[in-house]
Amino acid sequence: MTIGRRSFLRQTSLSAAAVSIVGPFPGFGAERKRAVPAYDIMEEAGKYRKFDAHAHVGLERSYPDEAAWRIDEKDRLGIEWSSISNPVLTRNAPFRHEEARENNDVISKAMKRFPGRFIGFFTLNPLFPKESMEEIKRCVDLGFSGYKGYLQVKVNDQLYYPIIEKLIDLKMICLMHAECEIGSGGHRMKYDIGEKAFATIPEDMVEAARRYPEAIFQWAHIGGGGDWEYMCKSFVDIPNIYVDCAGTNNEDGIVDGAIRLLGEDRIFFGTDNMYYQGVGKILASNTTEAQKRKLFFENYNNILRKGGYHVA
Repeated sequence: MTIGRRSFLRQTSLSAAAVSIVGPFPGFGAERKRAVPAYDIMEEAGKYRKFDAHAHVGLERSYPDEAAWRIDEKDRLGIEWSSISNPVLTRNAPFRHEEARENNDVISKAMKRFPGRFIGFFTLNPLFPKESMEEIKRCVDLGFSGYKGYLQVKVNDQLYYPIIEKLIDLKMICLMHAECEIGSGGHRMKYDIGEKAFATIPEDMVEAARRYPEAIFQWAHIGGGGDWEYMCKSFVDIPNIYVDCAGTNNEDGIVDGAIRLLGEDRIFFGTDNMYYQGVGKILASNTTEAQKRKLFFENYNNILRKGGYHVA
C-alpha cells in the first residue's frame, strides 16, 4: 500500500498523541515523563480564599453530625466561609408556620458551633405573613445575615413585599431558589408544569428587582440545570440581581458566559453542597487570577459588607 506524505504525517501525529496519553513505551527513558507539565488541581485550589455564597446544613437528616461533616469537606478545598440555610421544602398544603422556625434553629446551632466558618441565612414561608415578620426579628437577634426563599411563593408576589422591604432596611440579600427549564427541539418548556407552579422564574425576579431597585437579589445556582444563558440574559440590565454559579450541572462555559453577560462583579462562587464541582468550574474557566479572586471571595464579601455582614 502506498502512503502519501499527508497520510504519513497524520498517522505519526496520532501515534505521538497516543504515547503522550498512555505514557512512554519501555526504553523511552525517564526524561520523556518529565516533558509532560504537571498540574496539581488541589494546589491550584489552595491559592484562593473562598466564600461559598450558597450552601446548606440540615437537608441531610440521616447524618447525625452534618455540620461537622460539611466542615471536613470544605477544609479539603480551602472553603473558609459558607453562607448556610435550611429552606422550608414543603411545596403543597397543609403548611405549618412552625417549620421555618424549626429549620432556622438548625442553622443557628451550626453558626454557634462553628462561628468562624458559617454565616446563617434564615428561611420563611411567606404564606404566613405575621409569623414571617416575627421570625425575621428573631433571626436578626440570633445573628443571621440574609434570607433564603424556596418554592411556596414567587418573589414578585405581594406576599413578598413586606419581606423584601424589611430586607432592604437590614441591607440583607434576598437569595431565591429559582427555576428556568430548558426546552427541546428549539421550543421552551412551559414553566408551570404543576410540581413547581410557584417557583420564581427570571421574569419574576426581574419584576421584583425593578420594583425594589434598592434591594439585593441573588439568583440561585445557574449551574443547577435549566437554561443558564436565558437566566443571565434576563438580568443584563438589572444591576441589583446577582447570580451564584452553584449546582451539579457543570456545562462547559457557564462561568465565562456569565461574566460575558453580567460582568465579573455580579457573580458569586457557590456550591449548593457540591464542593468539588463548585470549585472546579471556576478553576476550569478562562478567568484571570484577579477574576478568580473576585468570584471565589471578594464579590460576595463586598455585597455583605453593605449591611456589615462581611467576614474580612
